[in-house]
Amino acid sequence: MRELEVSVTLYTYFRSSAAFRVRIALELKGLKHQDVYVHLRKNEQMSQAFRQVNPQGFVPSLVHDGQAISQSLAIIEYLDEVFPDPPLLPNDPLSRARVRQIAYAIACDIHPINNLRVRRFLMQEYKRSEADVDDFMRHWIEQGFDAIEKMIGGHPQTGRFCHGDQPTVADLCLIPQIANARAANMDIDRWPALSAIERSAYEMPAFVAAQPKSQADAE
Repeated sequence: MRELEVSVTLYTYFRSSAAFRVRIALELKGLKHQDVYVHLRKNEQMSQAFRQVNPQGFVPSLVHDGQAISQSLAIIEYLDEVFPDPPLLPNDPLSRARVRQIAYAIACDIHPINNLRVRRFLMQEYKRSEADVDDFMRHWIEQGFDAIEKMIGGHPQTGRFCHGDQPTVADLCLIPQIANARAANMDIDRWPALSAIERSAYEMPAFVAAQPKSQADAE
């Protein structure tokens, strides 16, 4: 895919699944961008300079033509409106609602209680062991994946991806969450529909290029 010359800066961290979502969108749309690495484990997100970009102190943040945008799904939908090829949302309202339902089930219900700041809080404030926190994370991923497998498996609109045969916002959320599950030593084969979509995704260069181990800041 030909890269488009645009003024885009992405504040990212290789382990961030939310940043992973946006990296996939940028790769799918062929948008050349500059990466600024924010190391979350070193608390670089707490710096005054970064808080001026994103007062929440979260990655990803995207700056396009001097305007900063935060929250991964807001960024992805913005990119889809400004750079509509290829589209990441279907045309008809009901299909868009289905894609968003899957995406929000991951981004709003699974991911927020499985991220670094929650891990830190449980370990530092409640003195839970790393093993306890890992069990906590796996529990909520399992609960979420069980539901999403039912949403996707056998549904007439499911194809090679969550909705049809081309990736949508739903897949941009699903693949990073599967990566998190694999990092937690979870067996993804127990969810056959999700596993099949993961295989389809990594047949596309955009998903391979966006994955954590492909990033310049990967450790």
